[in-house]
Amino acid sequence: MSRKEYLLWFARKDQFPAGHLGELDALTLLIKTEGLSDLVQPLKKAR
Repeated sequence: MSRKEYLLWFARKDQFPAGHLGELDALTLLIKTEGLSDLVQPLKKAR
């Protein structure tokens, strides 16, 4: 199962894990589904 499939599974259940991890998972799915990955790439390179 890919990372995106994993996130979509949680979205279909309408329940991401509780806490910070769940918030990050929901944000990651939003970034991927809205095609915003190109905005994140410069941030990853800056680390």
